[in-house]
Amino acid sequence: MKKLLSFLVAGVFTATLFAYPGYVPQQTNQHAVNGIAIAGYDAVAYFTQQDAVKGDSAIQLEWNGATWYFSSKDNRKLFAGNPEKYAPQYGGYCAYGASKGYKAKTDPAAWTIVGQKLYLNYNNQVKAVWLPDTTSRIQAADTYWKSLTNKN
Repeated sequence: MKKLLSFLVAGVFTATLFAYPGYVPQQTNQHAVNGIAIAGYDAVAYFTQQDAVKGDSAIQLEWNGATWYFSSKDNRKLFAGNPEKYAPQYGGYCAYGASKGYKAKTDPAAWTIVGQKLYLNYNNQVKAVWLPDTTSRIQAADTYWKSLTNKN
């Protein structure tokens, strides 16, 4: 019964993601809305403060086709020194969605760090589905992401 309930809950979340009008099929290396990465949140703060912290538009950096905002000059300097360390996986798209083979927008407040990498999710409900099995979901997302980045 528990397996059936889990399956049904996961199905509802998956259907919700496909129905979401923000589904983004275009090719991109970094999901950026209006050119701003992570909706203006500081990518470094997820690691240093373990929190989703809004960045300051006065403290920014251009990288990988997007503008990144930071909450401090120190965070901007850390990011500039190693952007791949701090940038979210799967171009900032939903990690759960990537594990299912599609791109979906994310909520910067729905995040996790696994293996020193930042993963964003569509919302906290989807994050709850993502969390119990991050290892196999990351493996699936890594496989799908290669084909997703080649799609128009």
